[in-house]
Amino acid sequence: DPRGTYTCVAGGGKKSTLQVYYRMCQNCIEVDAPTISGIVVADVIATAFLAVAVYCVTGQDKGRMSRASDRQNLIANEQLYQ
Repeated sequence: DPRGTYTCVAGGGKKSTLQVYYRMCQNCIEVDAPTISGIVVADVIATAFLAVAVYCVTGQDKGRMSRASDRQNLIANEQLYQ
């Protein structure tokens, strides 16, 4: 990590200080702890909201059980191979 404060001392005792701030790539962003924790909290809230929504949607169909299997016409074996 090349960031920091650099000091150059010349032979005559003259001091020169240089502050260096360097980004490793041009499209990089710095992510600190509060940003990461905010992302994690938002993800947990979104996941919980989605789980509740799925539960509510699937809970509505309990009273309407499909009886499609009772309405199927069965084919006799003789007709199947003709």
